[in-house]
Amino acid sequence: MDMDEYLGDFSPEELTRYLQATAEWIGDYFAKIEEQEVFPQIEPGDFTRQLPSKPPTKGEDMEEILADFARLIPPATTHWNHPNFHAWFANTGSAPGIVAETLSAALNNNAMVWRSGPASTEMELVVCDWLRQMLGLPDGLFGMIHDTASVAVIATLAAARHRATRGEVREKGLRGLPQLRVYASEEAHSSVERAAIVLGLGSKNVVKIAADREFRMIPRALEEAIAQDRKAGFVPMAVVATVGTTGTTSIDPVAQIAPLCKEGEVWLHVDAAYGGAMATVPQYRWVLDGCEHADSLVVNPHKWLFVPMDCSVLFCKNAEDLRRTFSLVPSYLETPEDKIARNLTDYGPAMGRRFRALKLWMVIRAYGSEGIAARVNYHLQLARELQDWIARAENWEQLAPAPMSTVLFRHHPRGLSDEAALERHNRSVLEEINRSGQAFLSHTIVRGSFALRLAIGNLRTQRSHLLATWRLIQEVASRTP
Repeated sequence: MDMDEYLGDFSPEELTRYLQATAEWIGDYFAKIEEQEVFPQIEPGDFTRQLPSKPPTKGEDMEEILADFARLIPPATTHWNHPNFHAWFANTGSAPGIVAETLSAALNNNAMVWRSGPASTEMELVVCDWLRQMLGLPDGLFGMIHDTASVAVIATLAAARHRATRGEVREKGLRGLPQLRVYASEEAHSSVERAAIVLGLGSKNVVKIAADREFRMIPRALEEAIAQDRKAGFVPMAVVATVGTTGTTSIDPVAQIAPLCKEGEVWLHVDAAYGGAMATVPQYRWVLDGCEHADSLVVNPHKWLFVPMDCSVLFCKNAEDLRRTFSLVPSYLETPEDKIARNLTDYGPAMGRRFRALKLWMVIRAYGSEGIAARVNYHLQLARELQDWIARAENWEQLAPAPMSTVLFRHHPRGLSDEAALERHNRSVLEEINRSGQAFLSHTIVRGSFALRLAIGNLRTQRSHLLATWRLIQEVASRTP
């Protein structure tokens, strides 16, 4: 090959042409999103068989590649952007977020240190503070963005571990130190146990605290567990309270848990990954009562704040707790600005950092704090309406309170009382709904009972969509044995 031959990228003109084609495809995709099957009618391996087993040796035409994308990918995709997607916690690829992701990819910024990304570093600090204000959290919190709440809890529990061992774990590891304990509700997310595994604490040192009838952690049970562990020689390291549990969206009584943590010098982390968004609505700020006393709190804008995946904001009362835990600066990352600027790589486990703040900034600017609150409030209203429909319908029952926008219920045909039979019936209902492609739900177990779980949080979901989904659920249940 001639060394003078150009081996670079597409020309700016070519890039513009392909981006225009992509923009047209995206616009058409959203215009016809309801024509898509929410869950594709494929089996594992079907998509793989459509792809070549070997990579191309020579570059292919981008128009052909884009055509293959349109032909292959959407029919094999679970469409989270569909207004009838109600599984897990619905999220939204909003228009301003999509634009921001494109611009972020173009800049391709790696905000390791301030010098490697001045705008992205400073915007992240500013936009996290915007979110703090929207949630009604106190001044002075340090905020930064991670990919997911699962990584945020690893970061906070690492900081709690550092503080509980007075920094010894940083150099010596856990060998020779007392066993450390983490406490969480029996309804808490599995990421707490995963974090304990990653950090070398072990899943057995995550103590599950009993929940009350509304699936909230019982403070008295927590207090007793901490006292018993201290007597047994364990070191209580952290408590994880949850605002909006994954299964039932219950809200732990943080205001009662916080004094127990302060008295025992135990780190308090609040997982508000889903439920924290509710506090953007002024009349629902109470969901974060007591969180002003937490050492750390996480909220996921990619869940219910209309920011595309992934974007998880971690707030910490004392940024130095994070810096002391993670800061490790090799010579090649030393810069003249180190003493006057925050280098965000010093405050978490990741060195490379995407420009995630851009999409949060654009979404907040495009909708405004009032617009975001109005959209969240609308979803809460839809959830209340769904509960009314369930209550009025014959042979249907709600299985848990719905303080947020997720409703748990099941079909309970007259004469069918065996729990195993009820589970088989409702599993069949769920599978047929999802296989229909018209809607997509998930499930959970509530006190031993199988529940259909419908989460409302997509920006494009309207009352008409929810009503159509409810009618589909009833129709499928009526003909399912």
